[in-house]
Amino acid sequence: MKIRTLVRHMREGVKNLRRNTWMTFASVLSVTITLMILGVFLLLAQNINFIAGELENQVEITVFLELTAAEAEIKQVERKLQEIRELESIEFVAKEDGIERFIDSMGEQGRHFQDFKGENNPLPDIFIVRTSTPQDTPKVAEKITTFAHVYKVNYGASVVEKLFTVTNAVRNLGLIFVVGLAFTAMLLISNTIKITIVARRREIEIMRLVGAKNWFIRWPFIIEGLLLGVIGALIPIVVLIAGYHKLLEAVGEYLSLNFFELLPILPLAYQLSALLLGIGAFIGVWGSLMSVRRFLRI
Repeated sequence: MKIRTLVRHMREGVKNLRRNTWMTFASVLSVTITLMILGVFLLLAQNINFIAGELENQVEITVFLELTAAEAEIKQVERKLQEIRELESIEFVAKEDGIERFIDSMGEQGRHFQDFKGENNPLPDIFIVRTSTPQDTPKVAEKITTFAHVYKVNYGASVVEKLFTVTNAVRNLGLIFVVGLAFTAMLLISNTIKITIVARRREIEIMRLVGAKNWFIRWPFIIEGLLLGVIGALIPIVVLIAGYHKLLEAVGEYLSLNFFELLPILPLAYQLSALLLGIGAFIGVWGSLMSVRRFLRI
């Protein structure tokens, strides 16, 4: 297509928006409201998924060594841990450090446990390990229990398994709901744009009568649909990002104190903008193409 022809189509598409003010307003409003609802649920689903991931990443395995384990035997266990590919980090905590951590965690009551330092220390040496994929935790923990000089392995099996079950269910339900809502949004918006095009079927018929080719007729409507979708998407993008920024300022610090955090504004704002703009543009073009096609059939 020649640049001059493309410019002409773009000019016609913009003119069509101005000529049909009320239909343009109705289409943009439909896109705006539908994408606003979709955007809210996308933000909610993203944050739920983020919080679930943060909870999963806190899962760790505590490997308790035998009280009689010598330094050489501890090194042997460490080498075997390093051979496990699923492990992301390995931290050794000597029993001397362990009793210090315990006393510090008890606050003022910690002074009652000062006598357990030195030879009276009842704590074993431990390794604290994390897996790259939290779901691998049970499998890795079971493997570590077979190591020599390992007394016990603890990762809170019942709690962790329930956590994985809940987070997986939340993710799956969120995905199903967002996909269903996105599909509904596509139908609603495309139908509104179709009504806009159908209302001007005589314009299409006249263009055909004077010998205009099908794609020459389609292009102004495609550009019009694209503009309707993009304009309708820009409004919810601005509102949602501004609202989310205010939400972070209002409750972000409070949630972080309670061990929960919301996703930071960046890169979430870029991802949301690209997604809503893409959906709006696609639905606008698709709705226009489907509508015009009805009147171009021979």
